[in-house]
Amino acid sequence: MRHDAQGTPTPHREEAAAPLSRVRSHFLLSNVPGDAAASLVVFLVAVPLSLGIAVASGAPLIAGIIAAVVGGVVAALAGGSAVQVSGPAAGLTIIVADLVATYGWRVTCLITLLAGLVQIGLGACRIARAALAVSPAVVHGMLAGVGVTIALAQLHVLLGGDPQSSAPANIAELPRQLADNHTPAVVVGLLTIAVVVVWPRLPGLRRIRRLPAALVAVAGATAVAAVADWNVERVHLPDSPAAAWNGPMLPAGAELHGVAIGVVAVALVASVESLLCAIAADRMHDGPRVDLNRELVGQGAANTASGALGGLPIAGVIVRSTTNARAGARTPLSAVLHGVWILVFIALFAHAVELIPLAALAGLLVVIGLQMVNLAHLRDLRRHREAGVYLAALLAVVVFGLLEGVVIGFALSVLVSLRRLTRVSVLTEEFEGRWHIVVQGSLTFLGVPRVAHVLRTVPSGAHVDLDLHVDFMDHAAFESIHAWRLDHERTGGSVDIDEVHENWYERRSSQTPPAGKTAPGGLARWWAPWGMRGGFDPAAPPSGLLLSGAREYHASTAGRMRSLMSRLAHRQRPEALFITCADSRVVPNLITASGPGDLFTLRNIGNLVPRRDGGPADDSVGAALEYAVTVLEVPAVVVCGHSDCGAMKALLEGTGEPDSELDRLRRWLAHGDASLARVDRGGLHAVPAAESLRELSQANVVQQLENLLTYPAVRRRVEEGRLELSGMYYDLESAEVHVLGADGAFLPVAAESAPAPRARERDTGAAPAAPDDGGAADPRSAQAAPSN
Repeated sequence: MRHDAQGTPTPHREEAAAPLSRVRSHFLLSNVPGDAAASLVVFLVAVPLSLGIAVASGAPLIAGIIAAVVGGVVAALAGGSAVQVSGPAAGLTIIVADLVATYGWRVTCLITLLAGLVQIGLGACRIARAALAVSPAVVHGMLAGVGVTIALAQLHVLLGGDPQSSAPANIAELPRQLADNHTPAVVVGLLTIAVVVVWPRLPGLRRIRRLPAALVAVAGATAVAAVADWNVERVHLPDSPAAAWNGPMLPAGAELHGVAIGVVAVALVASVESLLCAIAADRMHDGPRVDLNRELVGQGAANTASGALGGLPIAGVIVRSTTNARAGARTPLSAVLHGVWILVFIALFAHAVELIPLAALAGLLVVIGLQMVNLAHLRDLRRHREAGVYLAALLAVVVFGLLEGVVIGFALSVLVSLRRLTRVSVLTEEFEGRWHIVVQGSLTFLGVPRVAHVLRTVPSGAHVDLDLHVDFMDHAAFESIHAWRLDHERTGGSVDIDEVHENWYERRSSQTPPAGKTAPGGLARWWAPWGMRGGFDPAAPPSGLLLSGAREYHASTAGRMRSLMSRLAHRQRPEALFITCADSRVVPNLITASGPGDLFTLRNIGNLVPRRDGGPADDSVGAALEYAVTVLEVPAVVVCGHSDCGAMKALLEGTGEPDSELDRLRRWLAHGDASLARVDRGGLHAVPAAESLRELSQANVVQQLENLLTYPAVRRRVEEGRLELSGMYYDLESAEVHVLGADGAFLPVAAESAPAPRARERDTGAAPAAPDDGGAADPRSAQAAPSN
């Protein structure tokens, strides 16, 4: 079992196929009504689109109908998607039109058949997901370019003329076409466009607006042309499709190379478009998930059948699939029935189809083409800084053609990715003649000029601390840095190189560099003590170490934190009050993976909470506790002890003579006497010192949780279910965090069994509901035992 990005289990391909098969075997029983209704809606959308795409492709009109029927039936039964509907696709129009013009229709049918076999082979090899490696910017740019090309070509048909061979030629010819008088065709086309655009936006009449806009537009334009008795060119279907069958034909020998390129082009474009459509359709329903390899096989089977029968190439169509899912389809039965309805309709009402003006189909295609330029995609890509790739692919498809546009877009996307993957940042700081330079990113020959420029600005004789926080360093980068280091040291300077992420420089110096990029490993620099990282002089005074650390923070981290801290600057809303020891080895934000604003931290010797109802008073702890619970309204209070605690050692061993300099410490540790009383002191002396210290430290956590309940504000909120008390113990040697369970035992928090984090609403401060039993006062009742 695998998991998706949200952690939800997702089945393997074999597991996914089983439920889909079960659905197919049962759809005739439980899903017929919903699927049948959805199939009628998709049928009404598919008929005009199929005819229009056939016109735009320069293919026989019956080829669009054949592809719609085969795509509906074969692709649905053989494929791996529950709701995807396949048929002639606008994204293939340019390729098909070029193939028809170059090789003729029958050779194009052979190309479609062979492309289907290629798809079956790709699906059988289970490499469908490789198609997802293509940048969405390239795919959407390609489709947008196809849309613009379709719109430009169909404008000529709408105006009563003939489209040219390319988009630039269509643009050049457009003024002359506008000067000609083709009033009836223009009126029909503009009427179609107006209805398609306005119909979904009509106020009221919700039931009527359920009819597809494309169907209403074509039917309305056809009715107007018939009533007005306009002499416009109309759809023509063969009287006997069987007699007029145009099946595949072998090309001439000189054409084999071009045919092979056509096969690859149709197979790849149809595959990518179908798989992306299947993934998009998968998000629109809660049924079985798509099996992409099986879907690719189904698409191949459909194209093989369509090519053999004289149909257009087939791909998954997002318009039909979206309509299918929104109409309530649950299984492939809907797509199958939509193909059956198309076949029945053409068989019985072909004469009605022949009343449709070609200008009406052209107007429909103009709208479809312009809708393929999806501004939402462009805005999304702009946010990800990929709009340039999208626009380049769009313009290249329009100016040069589909294949050239895809190649240009893909090449540009690769260059953009390389630039991002090899981006390097260089930060510098100079203080009292000492230079601190931080290089971050992937250090390749592309980043050498920038790094070399910064290094050349360092004056001769200066001391340089060079931090290399890089996940890759090629030979050119190493040579540049090494040569500069040798030159700088020859002129009296000194260079201290500290490699934060991986020892790339050191290993290249010894001729043993890693083979590729390295994943982060070891101890992150920011959590390492000063003495374990370069750039800090161990002999420096404490104030010097602090200042060096502050300078490094400003050089490397402050800029990244500024946006976050500006949002937290005027209000805090912590998730918990974290009470722990002042021991320097315990770092609360490290062991809880938390950040600024998450924890309100209270630290003292021994993580003690003096009782409010007796004993020596201590306002510092009480004030912090009351402020966190009453003013900040934290939903949780955590007491965290740790191993090798000096305070617990002092409780066990004593703090020396009464007149020593530890009088205040002795009085403070008196608050821990109750913790000492919880354990069997005689038993403690019978076990190793480390074990007795661990037992006392953990008992101390439980005692402090009980002490918290002596504060009225805490006790009331615990009883109301608005505050959770938790105990933790940090084992220094193993670096493991243990949590206090409901049974009073401390158990380690394993990564795989840790509960999912759930932060409260920062703006509302919503509190959890009170427990049904009124809430027990025992602090251990406010938490669940960790799972094993």
